[in-house]
Amino acid sequence: MAELPPVVTRPSVLSLAIKEKSALYAAYMPFLTNGGIFVPTNKAYRIGDEIYLILSLMDDPSKYPIAGKVAWITPAGANNNKAQGIGVHLPGDESGVRVRLRIEELLGAALGSSRATHTL
Repeated sequence: MAELPPVVTRPSVLSLAIKEKSALYAAYMPFLTNGGIFVPTNKAYRIGDEIYLILSLMDDPSKYPIAGKVAWITPAGANNNKAQGIGVHLPGDESGVRVRLRIEELLGAALGSSRATHTL
């Protein structure tokens, strides 16, 4: 019997447009090694799934393409009415570093805030 080739799954493509600083603060995940971003979605994912994210940040005309991995899952019906979605770990490459630095630049002093976010 011939062996079947391995199943190659293409990464999911998601897009996220963040329009306000408060929304960026709530979505940013600075506790991940390279930073991460929370993406609201009701699709089912598993930790480690590859995601291709197109990120738009506030008034920045650039779109940031991110090839990341799922590092966080907030399921439907989570405690404290948290939004359902996934946390995408930014890659450690140039594109990931660039978007992390841009997010941290936009957030500025808000990074030190203790306000609740979508994840912690």
